[in-house]
Amino acid sequence: MSEISRDDVLQALSRHIGADAGVGIAELTREVTRAAASPGAERAVRSAIVELRRAGHHVCAHPSTGYFIADTEAELVRTCEYLYSRAMCSLEQVAAMRRESLPDLRGQLRLPT
Repeated sequence: MSEISRDDVLQALSRHIGADAGVGIAELTREVTRAAASPGAERAVRSAIVELRRAGHHVCAHPSTGYFIADTEAELVRTCEYLYSRAMCSLEQVAAMRRESLPDLRGQLRLPT
């Protein structure tokens, strides 16, 4: 498998504008690599997607639609809400395992009640 670049992933995603044109990770990986998808290649594509998002690209995803470039503000907002929900779920799990409240987890200042 050759190295998967974020530019390769962005080029493939440019053919998937809007939620209706979303694509699953296996198909997106096949488009990027022009070969059968493998778990390693899929991880590399997901990593490239993280890089693209950190660079400000509006790469959206949802289990019901797959990956795509936002066509509307509403699509971008939906993805941001989905990512926020996933992040909060992870933080809640960490807090529970450590038996700490979410504010205590990172030393947030609490206001007296």
